[in-house]
Amino acid sequence: MSVGSRGVGCAIGACVVWGVFPVYWKQLVHVTSLQVIGHRFVWSFLLMVVIVLVSGRAREFRDALTGSWRSAVFPITGFLIGLNWYTFIWAVESDVIVEASLGYFITPLVNVGLGVVVLRETLRPAQWLAVGLALAGVIYLTIVYGAIPIIALTLAFSFGVYGLLKKTALLGATHSLTAETAAMFVPATVYLVWAESTGDGSFAHSGTLTDVLLLSTGPVTVVPLLLFGWAVQRIRLSLMGLVQYIAPTLQFVVGVAIYHEPFTSQQLIGYSLVWIALVVLTVEGMMTHRLRMAARTG
Repeated sequence: MSVGSRGVGCAIGACVVWGVFPVYWKQLVHVTSLQVIGHRFVWSFLLMVVIVLVSGRAREFRDALTGSWRSAVFPITGFLIGLNWYTFIWAVESDVIVEASLGYFITPLVNVGLGVVVLRETLRPAQWLAVGLALAGVIYLTIVYGAIPIIALTLAFSFGVYGLLKKTALLGATHSLTAETAAMFVPATVYLVWAESTGDGSFAHSGTLTDVLLLSTGPVTVVPLLLFGWAVQRIRLSLMGLVQYIAPTLQFVVGVAIYHEPFTSQQLIGYSLVWIALVVLTVEGMMTHRLRMAARTG
């Protein structure tokens, strides 16, 4: 199997895991979202420490952060990914998985917008069209809901800004995830100890299955992130863009088909505008990539 094929397989595997995450978090609805996030950071960090040590990259990791401005970035990215995780888990517990999936459908368009606002990138006409369609969809859904779809927007913008900061930090997937979880390890541990001292702790008090699921938040967080990070470096960005839609699509299906969340014809109109925007953005990106490749080889 070629490196490219393995890269596609890893990317698909990561997105499938993310897509069925609601089923996993549903098993922990009796645990508060903050405690789940606390365990997720603690066990993810400890697992990352093991990975870094076993791979012999501890010194490389230390040198990458020592005396570097990057060390100031990762507490921020750690907070942002924590906010993203908390919002998604809260959405699962509150039976609004469908709206959560919308957040991850919107994320690529938020990335485009951040590129314009922060990086001063220039959009091509089709990209402007995609952003306009997505904005129209969000506005329409706001009117339908009678309120701003705050869950979807929080997920989209927290992940979008998170990605932007990680891009500027220029650190590999293993090192960046280790740094982010390290930054949140102490506050997460302090919170879990406090919850235990007040009698609200769930670990070792809610049955063996709950304990196993909480301990497993480490590997179920780390493995797909590392697979995705490995894949990003080995397959075309345009292909990665298509693969990324697997996760929110599966989340949407899980919400509607498994947990029977309502999805009205009015919602369909708003979501369709976002889906059309994604099609426009993806097709335009693929065409632009092909034209650039042709120009280089021509």
